[in-house]
Amino acid sequence: MAGSTAQLSGVAERYANALFELAEEDGALAAVEKDLDAFAALIAESDDLKRLVRSPVFSADEQTRAVTAILAKAEIGGLVANLVRVTAANRRLFIVPDLITAFKRLAATGRGEVAAEVTSAEPLSDRHLDELKAALKASLGKDITLATHVDPSLIGGLIVKVGSRMIDGSLKTKLNSLKLAMKEVG
Repeated sequence: MAGSTAQLSGVAERYANALFELAEEDGALAAVEKDLDAFAALIAESDDLKRLVRSPVFSADEQTRAVTAILAKAEIGGLVANLVRVTAANRRLFIVPDLITAFKRLAATGRGEVAAEVTSAEPLSDRHLDELKAALKASLGKDITLATHVDPSLIGGLIVKVGSRMIDGSLKTKLNSLKLAMKEVG
């Protein structure tokens, strides 16, 4: 299974690299990133779209027709629309979320920024996001682009990933560590 995860990541990276190069040639990096953000938001908001993207039950034709209609309604066009349709036609629509993450990492690197992923138990306020960005910038010495995720199972705290480093300050992890320590004692 670990091999398939690495392969999936490799496929998403290749698509993201191709999209990045095309967007850079067209001078459309900002527009492509905006369209990718819009499509990612659509996926996050709709359980039906999540199912369409992830499920192998739908045929390539069904996925292509559905995403074509969704893209048109959301007014997402150009390179992003073409890429999403190609992934659907090639039965690889499931890589789009990883592809978006990979593209955003490439775009951030191109701007001299460091991408960080933050997972919290509840949505963070703008003030907390600003404070987190400032703390990461002070620590790393570079501008930070944050991608935020919410995972209520964390109970509290944060998990911050920057490159290959991860800081897990979640209450869930601390409770699991305490539970493990109590088993060793007893």
